[in-house]
Amino acid sequence: MSNLKKNYPESSFYGTERIGKILLKIAPPVMLAQLIQALYNIVDSFFVGKYSDDALTALTVVFPIQLMLVAFSVGTGVGVNTYMARKFALNSDVDAQKAAGTGTVLAVMTWAVFAVLSAFLMRPYVTLSANVPTAVEYAVTYGKIVCIGSLGAFLEGNWTKVHQAHGNMKIPMAAQIIGAVVNIVLDPLLIFGFGFIPEMGVAGAALATVIGQIVSAVMTGIGGFRKPPKLKEMRHYVKRIYRYGYSSIMMQALYTVYIVALNIILARFSDAAVTVLGLYYKMQSFFFIPLFGLQTCIIPILSFNYARADYSRCKRTMRDAFLICIIFMIAGIVGFIFFPRQIIGLFSQNTEVHEIGRIAFPIIGTSFVSAVFSLIMPVFFQAIGKGATSLMLSLTRQIFCLLPSFWLFSLIGLNYAWLAFPVSETLAGGIGLLLYFIQVRKWDKIHPQ
Repeated sequence: MSNLKKNYPESSFYGTERIGKILLKIAPPVMLAQLIQALYNIVDSFFVGKYSDDALTALTVVFPIQLMLVAFSVGTGVGVNTYMARKFALNSDVDAQKAAGTGTVLAVMTWAVFAVLSAFLMRPYVTLSANVPTAVEYAVTYGKIVCIGSLGAFLEGNWTKVHQAHGNMKIPMAAQIIGAVVNIVLDPLLIFGFGFIPEMGVAGAALATVIGQIVSAVMTGIGGFRKPPKLKEMRHYVKRIYRYGYSSIMMQALYTVYIVALNIILARFSDAAVTVLGLYYKMQSFFFIPLFGLQTCIIPILSFNYARADYSRCKRTMRDAFLICIIFMIAGIVGFIFFPRQIIGLFSQNTEVHEIGRIAFPIIGTSFVSAVFSLIMPVFFQAIGKGATSLMLSLTRQIFCLLPSFWLFSLIGLNYAWLAFPVSETLAGGIGLLLYFIQVRKWDKIHPQ
C-alpha cells in the first residue's frame, strides 16, 4: 500500500468512487459553510443597514477590496490544493506536504503587503465610489480595520485548502460556520453597544468580521498547518503553487476590478444605485451557493483524475456539476424576478434604492442559468492546468463583455445598464462551452469511448 493510502486514504477516493457519491459527500459541507457565510453577509448588511443608510453604502464600497483579499487568500490556497491533489495522484506525499507549508508562508507575506497598501490607499479608493462625506468616512474606517486585521482570513484560506486536498471538507465547514456565527453574534453587540460594550457603529461591524476570521483560522490551523520547507526549497513550490493558482487569483481580482468600475459608473447616477449593486452581490452569494460550492469541490476531483488521464471521470464530473447547478439556480431566478421588493426590503427602506432595485433585480435574474457555464468553465480549465484559458474566459466575462456593455447601456439610462449582466453571461458561457467541447473531442481522440 502506498504512503498516500496509509496516511491519507480519503484522498484516493477521488479516482475510484462514483462521481455522484463523491459530490454528495464533499459538496454538502462546503455548501453549508457557504450558506452560513452568505447568511453572515446578509445579517451583517441587515444590522449595518439598520444603523445607517450611509453605513450600508460604505459596506458596498469596501466590498470590492474584500474580494481582492479573497482573491489572494483563496487563490493561493487553490494553487496549494491543486498541486497537492496532483501529487497525491502520483503518490508524492512529501512534495504535497511541503507545498502546504509553503502556502502558510505565502499567506503571511501576502497579508503583510495587503495590510500596508490598504492603510495608505483606502481613502483615495473610497472617494472614487462614494460622494456623501459620512459614507466616505464610514467606508475608510470599515475598510482599514477589515484589511489590516485580515491575517486570519489569509491563513484560513490556505489551511482550508490543505484540508480539502485530503478530501476533508468537515473541518473547513465547521471552521467557517463557527467563525460566521461568532461574527453574527458580535455584529449587533459591537455595532449598537450592549452593557459595558460601547456603540462602535461600522467599526464594530469590521471588528466582528476580523474576530470571526481569526476563529476560523485557528480551527483550520489544527490539522491544516504544515511545517514550511527550507528556504532554498521553497522557491520550487512557490512557482508551482502560483502556476496552478494564478488564474484563480486573477479571476477574483478581475471580479474586484469590474465591481469597482461598475461602482464608479453607478456613482454618476446616485449612491443609491451603488447600494443596489452591493445588495445584489450580497444576495447573489446566497442563491449561488451550489455553484460556488461545486466550484470548490470539482477542482481536486478534476485535478486528481486528469493527472491519471482518466478523462471519462473528468467529463462525468462536469456533467453532474452542470446539472446540479442549473437545478438549484432556478430558486435564484424566481427570487430575483418575482420578489425583488421583498429582498431589498430586508436591508433598506430607502425609496430610491427600492425603485432602482425593482427594475435591476429581475433583469439580472435572467442571467443566472448562463452564469452556471460562465463561472464553471474557468474552474474546469484551471483544474486541468490550463490557466491561460481559464484566465481568458474570466477576462472575457468580466472585462471584455460586462464592463463595455454596462458602460454602453448606461449611456442610454440607468435602467438599461443592468442588461449587461445577461448579455455578458450568455456570451462568456457560450465561449466557455465551445472550448470545453473542443477539449472533450481531444480527449475522445486519445481514449475513444
